[in-house]
Amino acid sequence: MIDLENSTFMEQVEDLSLRKRWADARDMLLLLEPADIAAVLAQLPGDRLPLLYRLLPKELAAEVFVEMEPEEQGVLIRSFSDTELKEVLEELYVDDTVDLIEEMPATVVKRILQHTDPETRRSVNEILKYPEDSAGSIMTTEFVDLKRDMTVADALKRIRRTGSDKETINICYVTDPSRHLLGLVSIRTLVLADEEERIEDIMETNIIAVSTLDDKEDVAQDLSRYDFLAMPVVDKESRLVGIVTIDDAIDVMEEEATEDFELMAAITPTDKPYLRSGVWETVRSRLPWLMLLMLSATFTGIVISSFEDSLAVCSVLIGFIPMLMGTGGNCGNQSSVAVIRALSLNELGFGDLLRVVWKEGRVALVCGVLLAAGNFAKLLLVDRLLLHNGEVTVLVALVICLTLVCTVFCAKVVGCLLPLLAEKIGLDPAVMAAPFISTIVDVLSLLIYFQFATHMLGL
Repeated sequence: MIDLENSTFMEQVEDLSLRKRWADARDMLLLLEPADIAAVLAQLPGDRLPLLYRLLPKELAAEVFVEMEPEEQGVLIRSFSDTELKEVLEELYVDDTVDLIEEMPATVVKRILQHTDPETRRSVNEILKYPEDSAGSIMTTEFVDLKRDMTVADALKRIRRTGSDKETINICYVTDPSRHLLGLVSIRTLVLADEEERIEDIMETNIIAVSTLDDKEDVAQDLSRYDFLAMPVVDKESRLVGIVTIDDAIDVMEEEATEDFELMAAITPTDKPYLRSGVWETVRSRLPWLMLLMLSATFTGIVISSFEDSLAVCSVLIGFIPMLMGTGGNCGNQSSVAVIRALSLNELGFGDLLRVVWKEGRVALVCGVLLAAGNFAKLLLVDRLLLHNGEVTVLVALVICLTLVCTVFCAKVVGCLLPLLAEKIGLDPAVMAAPFISTIVDVLSLLIYFQFATHMLGL
């Protein structure tokens, strides 16, 4: 295995290309997997990228092309002759061609479609008509289909004849003349079966399939749940129109996880890698959220200002505001992350709202009481006795600790409620994560704090 983090390897490839020792450079690249070759080529200057790419064998070149980022793919397409472009496109699977078209500018797309065969063009157009987040948008139409009255020998002959053009042959699908999905059979079952057996006698008829309009994230989760290598996709009439393979499911899960992380950090999701995003593009993805959160945080200032006179009488209370707000925010974030994850894995739905609130409420009470007990001991032993802060009286400590219990309870309830409500109204639950919850909990914690202080300390 080659360590791509080792700069020596990259320096050798670059040096060989500069010295035009193409055969040696090619031999070094052939030691790598397609994804690693794509990573190496991406680090080379744009003028040398087409030269090194052309050194690769035809089939490997297509695999490397799929692994490249859109920027490198665009550089190569612009450098390709019509013949070279056609050769690359012939080696791509339909779903990879669709991905390429979706990433390229209109002028490049026009050239790509001009050099695809009519059948591929029809398949591409069929997939492109489905919504962006649907199973139909990520499926491939290249699969092995069999007939129920075939013998095992006939099926194996068909696989040998057509399998080289299919994305996977591990699972074959049995259809009737109208392409209705009847069953499936694995290549393992075919190889181990008697050659004279009929497909209908060995196929599995208990089929789990998805609709073309099902959410692609749900499809990816189904593939993970059932440990499938591929999932059949059917239309409204139960006709088999494509399959979603495990590699596409992994891409979907990675994309969704990245989007959730960005939303939870109050960043507008982007498809571009971090280093490929420009400064202004990054600013545009962050500034609106920061502006919204900054303006919403002014409510915290309004609450503090309204109790300014009370704070002037008992100034020791000011020093504990950050601790209360921080603890509340942390508690709310814990609950929200747990609920967002459960929602993304379909472990929860809006119908579970009462159960979730009941659980988080009990957790909040236990956590709040234990935190308050620890804090009460700290206030009296450290602040009052060791630091000789006479303003920290038992009553002040009690105000702080009661506030802590109530703040933790409110924070955890808010943290679990907001993602569920977001899911109910059609928003991404990840939007209701750390930034928003912290802002809401900050205001609540201050209101609770000053209410306790006003009534118990007579402020």
